[in-house]
Amino acid sequence: MKNISFIIAAISIFFSAAVSAQPVNINTAGPGVLAEAIDGVGQVRAEAIVAYREQHGPFKSVEDLQEIKGIGPVLLENNRDNLVVTSD
Repeated sequence: MKNISFIIAAISIFFSAAVSAQPVNINTAGPGVLAEAIDGVGQVRAEAIVAYREQHGPFKSVEDLQEIKGIGPVLLENNRDNLVVTSD
C-alpha cells in the first residue's frame, strides 16, 4: 500500500511540473490560472490582474504587471519564465 501511495505522489508531482512548464498568457488567463501560475500571487491579486486588464486593455509586456499593487520587480523576475503576453 505504501508503494502505491508513493507512485501516486510521484505521478502527481510529475504532472504538476509538466503543466506548470508551459508559460501562462497574462492577457487570457483567468484568476484561478494566474493564482496557480504566479508564485507570490494569490486569488485576490490574481483577480486584481484580471480587473486591471479589463479596465485598461491587454498587457503590452510582462513588466506591465508591476502596475498591480503588490507586484514588484522581484516577484516579476521570479516568475518571468512562466509568463507571456500575446494578443490572442
